[in-house]
Amino acid sequence: MKKITSRTIICFLLALILLAGTVLFTFRFFTQGGDWVSFPSNRHLYTDGVLNRGRVLDTTGKVLAAYDGGWTYYDDSSVRKATLHAVGDPSGAIGTGALTQFASRLTGYNPITGADTLLSDGRDLYLTIDADVCAEAYQALNGHKGTVGVYNYKTGEIICMVSSPTYDPANPPEISDDDEEYDGVYINRLLSARFAPGSTFKLITAAAAIENISDIDQRTFTCTGSTQVGETTITCVRAHGTVNFEEALNVSCNAAFAELATELGSSVMEDYVEETGLTDSYSINGISTAASTFDFEADGESGLAWSGVGQGKDLVNPCSLMIFAGAVANGGKAAVPQIIQYTAFTEGVRTSLYIRRSTSQLLESSTAGQLKSMMKSDVENNYGRSNFPGLDIGAKSGTAELDTSDSDNAWFVGFLDDEDHPLAFVVLVEGGGSGASVAGRVANTVLQKAVQAGY
Repeated sequence: MKKITSRTIICFLLALILLAGTVLFTFRFFTQGGDWVSFPSNRHLYTDGVLNRGRVLDTTGKVLAAYDGGWTYYDDSSVRKATLHAVGDPSGAIGTGALTQFASRLTGYNPITGADTLLSDGRDLYLTIDADVCAEAYQALNGHKGTVGVYNYKTGEIICMVSSPTYDPANPPEISDDDEEYDGVYINRLLSARFAPGSTFKLITAAAAIENISDIDQRTFTCTGSTQVGETTITCVRAHGTVNFEEALNVSCNAAFAELATELGSSVMEDYVEETGLTDSYSINGISTAASTFDFEADGESGLAWSGVGQGKDLVNPCSLMIFAGAVANGGKAAVPQIIQYTAFTEGVRTSLYIRRSTSQLLESSTAGQLKSMMKSDVENNYGRSNFPGLDIGAKSGTAELDTSDSDNAWFVGFLDDEDHPLAFVVLVEGGGSGASVAGRVANTVLQKAVQAGY
């Protein structure tokens, strides 16, 4: 009797294990089946390691890449270079490219019929980017390394995603490991990289000050061109005299924001980089962005002061900064970016639906409103509204000093306060120098093109 009982228990446990395994397999089949099918060793879908079906199109219907016995690309080399990091190349060297990241969508895979569907030549994958806007951004960078991102902060659609250096996927160059011209070419700088943010980070310090210093709007700061914090001297580009909180942001006074950061303290600053989403890794249709990193306790009070003005140990992902700008414009939260518009049969019948997602509340609505007003004041009183004709823009520039280079990185981040054109943007020009004059010009050029196109 004891043997029967023991055997019954063993059989029951084995049945449970079998059931659990079946449930796990079924779950993974439906959630990961597309990745299994599109693995490069699948000879039905890959020829010599290259995906052999599908087309990639931009939001206007331009065919950016198509398979016809081999991959062919759009006939304009500027478009090909501008969209490389969105489209990818057949070898898979560009990790964020559609040919790599969205192979299962290009094959037309679904859990019922697999990849061998009615149309064996795959699917059309429509991206949200506009190829002409991307080409405008690529040309505006004028050979500099860097990135330009523009997206609709209400819908999440990425209109422009350009990363430089780049190359022509139709005529890929031979790139050696020590080739400075192509240093970092395989990295999508918008999604996958981190950089010292310079004065753009003062927006985060400002948000923390608004919510934690009760008399911040009555405060004044006296800037003599520098201020002493511990054993470190925090310098400004010039003596700003006596300025209030909004004016301190307008003139980008390092002394004022170093003072605010040390008053707020490292724990509050840590809280705000988390609350504002900078340390999050966002999923862009399954592509994970790099999370920004900070260390406000390194080097004591002087390190905290430098971090508060965007230097120190601050490293920010450009896409996260763009999303934050969208949240400022949109009452404290924004849509999560997406790069896929939809997939379709070649006849145009849609085969997918993508649901818009929103961030959490990154800022209190009142804080977002005040920052929005301050950023628009920045344009009015510092950058000059005439430099952005026809655009109702709010922005913050940044000039990030680098230990590894004599040339500063130029930043410009902001939004359009326009119901018809709800766009947030980020521009980084590596080695560009002044954020406002260099990155600001790039931003204006790209935004004018995007608005003209109706985004």
